[in-house]
Amino acid sequence: MVMVYDPQSNRAVVQRRVKSWKGVTFPGGHVEPEESLVDSAVREVREETGLAISQLEPCGVIHWSTGHGRPRYLVFLYKTCHYQGELLAATDEGAVWWQELDTLPQLDLCKNFDLYLPLFLEGGYCEVYGTGIEADDSRRITYK
Repeated sequence: MVMVYDPQSNRAVVQRRVKSWKGVTFPGGHVEPEESLVDSAVREVREETGLAISQLEPCGVIHWSTGHGRPRYLVFLYKTCHYQGELLAATDEGAVWWQELDTLPQLDLCKNFDLYLPLFLEGGYCEVYGTGIEADDSRRITYK
């Protein structure tokens, strides 16, 4: 997941996801075989926003265990203010636009996205670990 932001206007690119994990969030996706984490982040942002990004800064990782012997789920977080191109209005993932960071928490965010925002916006954290985050909304999380 990548926060593409403009520090002069205090805005970031968001998308309203309509497929899975519905709601407003930063663009992101999955890693393809033989692809690095950064390369996958760059590719996903280009596919979902039309923007070419560079100089990604790591913001941390989110991981949780859903229990029952299933694998742990990992989400790597990045941010950048280095981008080129024209922002698309929408893709098959949903609408895309620039949003003021101050008003972001007031939107209809994807489930638990509000828990991830401190890693992007506040700094000082390197991970969020949770149990039950994906399975329910118990919000048993630990910021480190």
